[in-house]
Amino acid sequence: MYNMREDALKIISDSIEAVKPEACVKRALSDFSHEGNIFVLAIGKAAWRMAHAAQKTLKNKIVHGIVITKYQHSAGPIKNFEIYEAGHPIPDENTVLATKKALEMTEKLNKNDLLLFLVSGGGSALFELPAQGVSLTELMAINNSLIRSGADIVEINTVRKHISSVKGGRFAKLVSPAKIFSLVLSDVIGDRLDSIASGPAYPDSSTSQMSLDILKKYKIDLSENALRAVKKETPKTLDNVSSQIIGNVKLLCENAAKSAKKLGYNSKILSWSVGCEASHIADMLCSIARDSDFSKFSFKKPYALILGGEPVVNVTGNGLGGRNQELVLKAAIKIKGFENTVVLSVGSDGTDGPTDAAGGIVDGNSFDEMVNCGIDPVEYLKNNDSYNALGKVGLLVKTGPTGTNVNDLIILLHR
Repeated sequence: MYNMREDALKIISDSIEAVKPEACVKRALSDFSHEGNIFVLAIGKAAWRMAHAAQKTLKNKIVHGIVITKYQHSAGPIKNFEIYEAGHPIPDENTVLATKKALEMTEKLNKNDLLLFLVSGGGSALFELPAQGVSLTELMAINNSLIRSGADIVEINTVRKHISSVKGGRFAKLVSPAKIFSLVLSDVIGDRLDSIASGPAYPDSSTSQMSLDILKKYKIDLSENALRAVKKETPKTLDNVSSQIIGNVKLLCENAAKSAKKLGYNSKILSWSVGCEASHIADMLCSIARDSDFSKFSFKKPYALILGGEPVVNVTGNGLGGRNQELVLKAAIKIKGFENTVVLSVGSDGTDGPTDAAGGIVDGNSFDEMVNCGIDPVEYLKNNDSYNALGKVGLLVKTGPTGTNVNDLIILLHR
């Protein structure tokens, strides 16, 4: 069984390697050219690596660049770049400071200049300037309420766009008349360019009414100033932007399937667009493992079932964890006593919620391992305290920042 854990970790490693930003950016810029000045703005958890790859490819063609990434996600200086780190998943004062620096750079651009805009997951929190009249404190509170409510990423970003000065296409308006060429690592199911990082440089398909409906759905109250901001529509057309998706969760899942096949598993991608409750995904996978010996529709063993996407968690406790850790803690309860079964779930960026873990890995023995250490998995799950439950018995997966971010990867191995 422990060899199966190693197999699962190998699959994760191989699949994440395939969506690293260096190769994606280099490939996208292989035949790129521009006669005028080139400026670069990189935002998101993969911003530093994307900017580093762009600098290595374009070299002295870059006049100036700015990187805005999550704390501890940069790896040193880049020639002609300013590097800023800021809060994620909740914006902070450094977010606003870095965004203002980016706007100072772009407001000087003319119609012959080009902004190479490198976008990755996490950009929505990391690139932010509240709308006029909205305080950073209120914006942070709204973000936190949406995250804790169980709203999905598209719903969260719909509201974010309407309380921001730079989201929902508004940044592109500020950059005009200069052109923008966006290279995007997608962390949004369906690769919706108006949702990735809340679409700073893409026409917005959402409306003020959609934002109001989401706020009503999750019972989130706004101040008069924030409500006034939400009611202002975002740009629906832009004529100075072109965009290209260079990596996504589909590519992540496909490479996980290839890796599992090399290890001798019959690989099957069930979906790369899961967005339901993490606990429901755990229930589904564990039911498949439980019934596979009896159902005529079962997968041929040994098999690897692969899912990608972004599960959600409705937080009701005050513990520590993330959606991937929550998923595997629930799985540990469901597969108690199962032989030859492993469930693993990780964020491709190497972070899961406000923790230093990418996710977790469990098998049929994990429940008893926790109980033997004085942990009641059911109670810890009720308190959304998956990090401490898994961490005390060595079931957390810690990759460190991977430099990419294309949603989560969930794997069930069964022999």
